[in-house]
Amino acid sequence: MRTLTENVSQFWSNIQDNLFPYLEETVDFLTKKQQQLVTVLEVIRIEQFIQDYRYYEGRPRKTRAAIARSFVAKMVYNMDSTRALCERLHSDKSLRRICGWEIKNSIPSEATFSRAFAEFAETELPQRVHEALVKKIYSETDTLVLHNSRDSTAIEAREKPVVKKKEVNAQTDVQKLQRGRGRGRGRPKKGEEPPPKEPTRIERQKTMSLKDMLKELPQTCDIGTKKNSKGHAEHWIGYKLHLDSADGAIPISAILTSASVHDSQAAIPMATITAQRVINLYDLMDAAYDVPGILEHSRSLGHVPLVDKNPRRNKELAYEKGAELKRQKLIHMESPESIRYNERTNAERVNSLLKDEFGGRMIRVRGAAKVMCHLMFGVLALAADQLIGLVT
Repeated sequence: MRTLTENVSQFWSNIQDNLFPYLEETVDFLTKKQQQLVTVLEVIRIEQFIQDYRYYEGRPRKTRAAIARSFVAKMVYNMDSTRALCERLHSDKSLRRICGWEIKNSIPSEATFSRAFAEFAETELPQRVHEALVKKIYSETDTLVLHNSRDSTAIEAREKPVVKKKEVNAQTDVQKLQRGRGRGRGRPKKGEEPPPKEPTRIERQKTMSLKDMLKELPQTCDIGTKKNSKGHAEHWIGYKLHLDSADGAIPISAILTSASVHDSQAAIPMATITAQRVINLYDLMDAAYDVPGILEHSRSLGHVPLVDKNPRRNKELAYEKGAELKRQKLIHMESPESIRYNERTNAERVNSLLKDEFGGRMIRVRGAAKVMCHLMFGVLALAADQLIGLVT
């Protein structure tokens, strides 16, 4: 069984010894950014996942492989719009040839780029390429992931939030009438049995398939609230991207939900997807995931969950937690769990890289499918770049 570094070093040696010299002979001198793009494209091989339309009836479509490579370039260059990508392709000869066009007249219009992007979103092209890349690097070579860091990040979108409608529950209304007119929630009468509580989403997810779990998670644009690193609440309109990341800040799996969905609601589907792609030992999660159902599911997969304890308004537990940290600092000793939990910074690093360097802040499309497609092009480029970063 080979290590992850040995697997990735084969990619890098072929790129450095063969591909770069060939390109420098046929194309102009490659800048560092162009070398980064060539490396990412060579690792992911996105053209292998695109259907060939040459022998179909009707007018032949513009080459989708070159367009897909261009969208990867858009993420690597962190461009803000498809229009900027088209302008750059017309002005940059080297970039144009790397993406797959020899002359300017071969570059399709901005409208064709948009139609192709809609096709990629419908067929989930970047999701499929990312899944294949992760399985190729980890599963097919039996490479273990020591720490899996789970977190979510806010995704701002240029959409109007969907107004939530209150669901009318006829059974609940009947129960209120039986208790007495005008009587709402509260303590039932003497001898009256309280109505059974409906199972929570996390409790339902224990017996659901992955497809049903993903279908139940809302994906409409709405308003989200989350505390930042300083403890202040931040609000945004858009979505929330949930990510699982391996050691080395390599994203393994991703789910897009509405902004108002709590982090814990996507934990079990994320763990299920990740377990299908890699074998990991530890699940590192913050206090938002401190739910018995999530911890139980993690252990059922053979993982060790390391979660920051959530006092949940329990003052005694919060005091004891703070006192324990002070005692550890006093004697200069950290528990093994705390040392491993510090590896959860991988999740923060992935979120930061995706937003600052791979187009995570440049959302110019609408709808969950297109937003997810845009983000997954960035996640795909980020994963390939971080993999090569392990050996360079």
